[in-house]
Amino acid sequence: MEVFRFEFLVMAALALVMAFLVPSINAQSSAAAPAPAPTSDGVAVDQGIAYVLMLVALVLTYIIH
Repeated sequence: MEVFRFEFLVMAALALVMAFLVPSINAQSSAAAPAPAPTSDGVAVDQGIAYVLMLVALVLTYIIH
């Protein structure tokens, strides 16, 4: 019975250590700056205009022939 009580105390101590240690492993420091907001450099707008012009050229070519 004494061995069983000793094992229980060891397991209880291990559970307490893990309860305090595990949450701090996953903690993130608050010193890191947040990521900057995404900015548009106009590439998507230019690409969209190019697609529309290509579609217009394709339709006009189809109509003319």
